[in-house]
Amino acid sequence: MKGTEGKLVTVNPTSGQILNEYENMTKENINELVRRARDAFSDWKKDIQKRADSLYAFADEIRKNKENLAVTATREMGKAIKESRSEIDKCAWTIEYYADNGKIFTSDEIVNTDARKSVIIFEPIGVIGSIMPWNFPYWQALRFAAPSLMAGNTIVLKPASATMQCGIEIEKAFINAGIPRGIFQTMIGDSSTAETLIDSEINAVTFTGSVQVGGKVAQRATSQLKKTVLELGGSDPFIVCEDADIEKASTGAVKGRFINCGQSCIASKRFIITKKIAGEFIEKFVSKTEKLRVGDPLLDDTDIGPLVNSKSLNNIENIVSKSIKEGAEVATGGERSNSNGFFYRPTIMKKVSPKMEVASEEVFGPIAPVITVEEEKDAIKVANNSKYGLGASIWTQDLEKAEKLSRSIESGIVTVNNVVISDPRVPFGGIKNSGFGRELSRYGMLEFVNVKSIRFYDQLVHNHHVE
Repeated sequence: MKGTEGKLVTVNPTSGQILNEYENMTKENINELVRRARDAFSDWKKDIQKRADSLYAFADEIRKNKENLAVTATREMGKAIKESRSEIDKCAWTIEYYADNGKIFTSDEIVNTDARKSVIIFEPIGVIGSIMPWNFPYWQALRFAAPSLMAGNTIVLKPASATMQCGIEIEKAFINAGIPRGIFQTMIGDSSTAETLIDSEINAVTFTGSVQVGGKVAQRATSQLKKTVLELGGSDPFIVCEDADIEKASTGAVKGRFINCGQSCIASKRFIITKKIAGEFIEKFVSKTEKLRVGDPLLDDTDIGPLVNSKSLNNIENIVSKSIKEGAEVATGGERSNSNGFFYRPTIMKKVSPKMEVASEEVFGPIAPVITVEEEKDAIKVANNSKYGLGASIWTQDLEKAEKLSRSIESGIVTVNNVVISDPRVPFGGIKNSGFGRELSRYGMLEFVNVKSIRFYDQLVHNHHVE
C-alpha cells in the first residue's frame, strides 16, 4: 500500500498492522543498479564453473537462513509457515539443479552443413529486469533467476510491493554467499517504478502477474525491442472422469485449490465433474475441506492463513455473493472466518455455470466452483472454453484415455492423477491469456540467451542465389 509521499508501506495480513515503510528508489537509483549490473555482467559471463560454485553457495545460504526467510514471507503475505518453509526448500533445490545441469544445457551443439564446421553456441544477453508478484515471493523470483544467472546474465529484481522485504532478503543472501554485488540486485519501489526499470538499459524483461499489467509490460518492453517472457496466471480445470479414484481425486482437489489460500496461478480453479460421480466427489471434497485449520499462519498446525490484503478479501466476498445470486449454492464456507485480519473460510460452491465469474475469471482466493457435466467430452469442451491456458489436471484410472484427453486440453501443462506443480525439470508456462515464453527446464534457460550459429568454410561458396 502507499504510505506518505514517496514511501511504500507493507501490512501484515494476519493483523492488519503496518510492518514496514520503505523509500521508493528514484530514477537515478534504479539506473545506478542497472549500470552496476552491466559492469558485473562482463566478468560474470566468462566462467560457468564459477557461476555454478556461486549458486551452490547461495543455495547453502538460504537453507541456513530458512526460518528467517519463511517467517518474513508469512508476515508479509500470510501463507502458512509450513508452506513458506517448503518454498525455501524448493528454491534451494532448483538453484542446485541449474548449478548441476547448466553447463550441459548450454553446451555447444555441432551440426552438419556444407561448411567444414558448424556450431551453435548459447551466450547470455545481459541484464534482465525481473518484475515479480507477492504470492510466492522467493520461488517466483528464483525460478527465473536460477537458469538466467547460470546462463551468465545478471538480474535486477522488482519485487511486489506487498513482499518488499522478501526481495531485500534475497539480495542479502547473495551477498552473504560471497557473490559479487551487481549480479543480483533488488530495487525498492511501488508499481510505478517498474516502468523506470523497463526503460533503463536492461536487455530483457520477465514478468509474472495479471493479464492487464502483463499487456502493458510487454507493450512497453517490446516497443524498445527488449525480449519479454510473460506468465499471467490461469483458470486451471480439474477434470474428474467417471472411472477416477474419487478418494485420491478429492484429496488432490483440496491440495490443488487451497494451497497458499488459493492464491496461486496454477491452483486448480474450475472443478469439472461428470454427473455420475459428482455427488460422491462433492461429499468427499467438502468433508476434507472442512478439516482444514484456518488461523495464525505462524503456527505449525495452520493450513490456511489470510488473504494478502483487504482488497482481495472484499473481492472474494463479492464473487461469492454474486455467484449465489446467479444460482450457485455454497456447500461449505462462504464467509469470513476471523474478525481480525483478512481471513476467509475455504469455500466450495456447487451448481455453478461455466459462465459465472467464479468459473470464467481467475479467482485468487479459497473458492472452489464445481461444474457438473454429462460426459467427459463435455468436460473437455468446458475446460477449453476459457481465455486462459496455463495448466490442467485430469483424474482417471484409464491411462490410454488420459493420453487422449491430455492432448485435447488447450494449455501449457497437463498433469494426470495429480495436481499441477512447477518443477525445474520440465517447462513451465501457458498459452492464450496465460502468457508466452517458458520458465524452468532447459527451455526456460534458453529464453534469455543469444542462440548464435557459427560456420567455418575453407573457401567461398559461389552457388547460392538467395540470401
